[in-house]
Amino acid sequence: MEKREAFKMYLKPGFKEEYKRRHAALWPEMRQLLHDGGVYDYSIYLDEETNTLFAFQKTRGEGGSQDMGGLEIVQKWWAYMADIMETNPDNSPISIPLPEMFHMD
Repeated sequence: MEKREAFKMYLKPGFKEEYKRRHAALWPEMRQLLHDGGVYDYSIYLDEETNTLFAFQKTRGEGGSQDMGGLEIVQKWWAYMADIMETNPDNSPISIPLPEMFHMD
């Protein structure tokens, strides 16, 4: 089963370049976890006026990146990113699912 998911998160002001730097050096074990978890196409965009991050991913299988929070490496990544993103008390990024309103192949 293939699916598309979109969600938004929030970057703290002034951290655009740091966010890009950290993702450009995404840990190999995170990349592998996403791949093994069925995520095969994943992009994150920034609305610079609002510091809103817009994420879009395509997945194969039942889950996606939003279903991996119980894994130790994901929790380490969250802790690594917590200083530059708006987060929940467990360091997970505040993430709001966005319903698909239109799709054209």
